[in-house]
Amino acid sequence: MNRRCPESTLVGIGSIQDWKWIINGRGYANIVPSPGDVVYGLVYEISDTDETSLDKSEGVPRAYVKEIMSADFIPRCDTTSDKSQLANTDQPRRIDALVYVDFKRVTESKPKEEYIYRINKGIVDGEKEGIPSDYFKKYFRPFIPAIDVDEDPAVLDPFAPELFRTET
Repeated sequence: MNRRCPESTLVGIGSIQDWKWIINGRGYANIVPSPGDVVYGLVYEISDTDETSLDKSEGVPRAYVKEIMSADFIPRCDTTSDKSQLANTDQPRRIDALVYVDFKRVTESKPKEEYIYRINKGIVDGEKEGIPSDYFKKYFRPFIPAIDVDEDPAVLDPFAPELFRTET
């Protein structure tokens, strides 16, 4: 997130009821309506500049459209710390969350090879922040094999800045 949205701040975790996380026919993540299921995610505050950058990298409006969805939200106690510290609350509050959804490609499929490393990094970050590991096991692992994210990926992220270096 820092690379695509350098001005963003992680503010907590959110969940959206009656939706499910999948890998769609393009080989990328999507959420689809699914009664009884839930989608968890990290919630960020982003600037207008970050949102414009995110729109480009997510392929709005061709690949995804932007939706405002009602989400349950549990804030972090300290948004400046690298350590997870969710607020001690029994009751999440409702927020309007910006979500990117592909309504055209809703069939489950296999992930792009370069996507596996990035999603595994996201799983590590999500668990660190308090998203239940059982959630990832149920929804992500049928699509995304576990790999060691401390090692360099076998397939590089095609958007990685180091791929654009030139020799001088």
